[in-house]
This record gives sequence, C-alpha cells and structure tokens, in this order.
Amino acid sequence: MSKEAPRDNLKGGAWLIADMSLNIWALSIVKWLGADYPATQVVFIRAVTGLALILPLIWRRRALFSQIEDLPIHLTRVALSVITLTASFFAISRVPLAVFTAVSFTRPVVTMLMAAVILSERIGPRRWGAAGVALLGVLIAANPRDVPWSVGLAALCLVVLTGSAAVIATRRLRAAPSIVMMTFYTAGLAICTAPLAAAAWAPVDPAHILPLLMVGAFSQVAQLCFLRAHYNGEAGFLSVLSYLSLVLSVGVGFAVFDERPSASFAVGALFVIGAALWVTLRPGAKPEGR
Repeated sequence: MSKEAPRDNLKGGAWLIADMSLNIWALSIVKWLGADYPATQVVFIRAVTGLALILPLIWRRRALFSQIEDLPIHLTRVALSVITLTASFFAISRVPLAVFTAVSFTRPVVTMLMAAVILSERIGPRRWGAAGVALLGVLIAANPRDVPWSVGLAALCLVVLTGSAAVIATRRLRAAPSIVMMTFYTAGLAICTAPLAAAAWAPVDPAHILPLLMVGAFSQVAQLCFLRAHYNGEAGFLSVLSYLSLVLSVGVGFAVFDERPSASFAVGALFVIGAALWVTLRPGAKPEGR
C-alpha cells in the first residue's frame, strides 16, 4: 500500500458498513451465548478460527513478513485490541444491547479527538457538529441514564478508551499490508489470551461449536473490512458514519432478541441517520476537513 494513496471516503464508508454489519452479528452471537463462557475463552476461539481462515493467505504472501516496519506500533495495536475485544465480549452479555450501543458510541468522538491531537488530522466544524448531533441521537435512542453502575458498564468504559486508541494505531500503520496487520492482530489475540483461556476454560456445549466458529469467521472478515475502511477513509468521516451502527444493532436486537425499539429510539435514530447523511452525501464536499 502506498503512503501517498488518496483518500476515498465513499469507498471507505462502504467497507466500514460491511465491518459494522459483520461485527454486530458476531456480538449478537456472543450475547446469545450469554455468560456461559469466559470472555478470554471466546476471544481465544475467535482468534484461532480467524487464524485458520487466513493461513493460506499468510503462506501465499509470506514474503511481506521478511521486513516488518513499525514493530512497536504493531505490538501496541495488538495489546490494545486484546483488551478491547475481551472487555467487549465480557460486557455484551452483562448489559442491555441498547446500553452497550450507547456507551460504545462515545468512541467516534474520542477517536476524532485522538486523530486531531495524535495524527494532526483536521476535523472541520461540520464533522464536529455532526458528531455532536449523532451522539445526542444515541443518548435519546438508548436512554442509558437509568442503568445502574456495574462491572459490565465499567468494562464498556475501558472498551471506549482502548478501542479508540487501537483505531489510531491502525491509522498510523496505514502503509502496512493488510495481511501483515491481520496476522499480528489475530495471532496476538490467540497468544495473549491462550493462558487465560486455559485457566478458565469451560466445557463447550456441542450445540455451541458452530456459533463460536461463526464468531471467529464474522470477526475475521470484519477485521479486513475495518482495515480497508481506514485505509481509504478519513478518521473524521468514518467516526461520524460509524454511528449508523446504532440502527443496525437495534435492528438485530429486534429481529433476534425481540427488543422492540421505543418512540425515543425512532427520534434518536433520525438524529443519527441525519448526521451520517450530512457528512456522507454533501454535494461537492472537499476531501479534507469537512
């Protein structure tokens, strides 16, 4: 990948929507499984499954691994991702899906702040305004204020911080081949969670083997989509567009878990969709600093 490759926000947005859709289904399976399995065990199975899927590609493109640049950033990204994914799988089975979504959606604003400070990306007033409108919509839709503090909520706060930092590390590695980044991520997850998973291993119900493998498959493909999204799109644009995941997640909640959206959700969702469209479909928009 070239460091000089131009940004293409529409292409990046398409990859991001694919990433969000796959991740929501993976998280929904984890939620359906409940708290029967330790989070580290689920992450380990996800990692091993994903690694098995990409092994042929790793072998085919093994020459790319002969000279790894920015190794400290790769390792930092792995560490942040291990914490984020484990905390996310831990929290999803312990808090309502709407609350999980509401707290998670403070991440785009945190990511935009980090991108502005660490990457010196220019985030224009239009995007800051859209982010604020979308965040307001999330709060209206999910209404998390009545939810008591819990260990699941604490885990979600950790997800916000480490997940946003992992996105910034990913953007710093934009020039790295996707297969190298996927290998570091997936192998890192497997290595870091293996001892913890072994110590807390719970017997797997035969009926749960396929769903657990699907978590790994969906998550691995989503990882590729995520990398392509952040290779093509700008952080400010993708951060606002990612609020559309609220609509996707509540849709899955309705279809799978019979969680019926309220009138406040409809109002909040309109805010979210409007904010995303505001920065996505603006005619004649410049590629930077909208």
